[in-house]
Amino acid sequence: MQNRNRTTDYALLRQQAEGILNTEPWYTAAMSNLSALIASSMEDLNWAGFYLLREGRLVVGPFQGKPACIHIPVGKGVCGTAVQQDRTQLVPDVHAFPGHIACDSASASEIVIPIHCGGKVRAVLDIDSPVKGRFSAEDAAGLEGLVRLMEAKISWE
Repeated sequence: MQNRNRTTDYALLRQQAEGILNTEPWYTAAMSNLSALIASSMEDLNWAGFYLLREGRLVVGPFQGKPACIHIPVGKGVCGTAVQQDRTQLVPDVHAFPGHIACDSASASEIVIPIHCGGKVRAVLDIDSPVKGRFSAEDAAGLEGLVRLMEAKISWE
């Protein structure tokens, strides 16, 4: 996305995501392809994927990147904090985030967005970068739009 209009990029990303979700809305298939789409569409990422809320904790779901932490307690790390607070976490320096869980020591910044079903957090979109300050408010808005699309179209059956 470097040297390009990010608003245009997020519009294209959303259009491509809508095609994926219209073709197969089942969460496993959709999240698998969406993590690949995000990883191939955004620069300076080292992890893009999903954690699913299961039995009171987050469990790793479909992703692109190195092997990840399998379980994350609610309230712990950036992902668990996003669930506990039910809001986007935009972290310019993960090493300054209290209780950060270092699944990949190369990660320097992170953005996590809660995904809802029936008014409750069901999962999170988690994206990491090896670049400090990689994510902006514009990235948050674009990715939150993608998550709203997912919430409207994804099937949890």
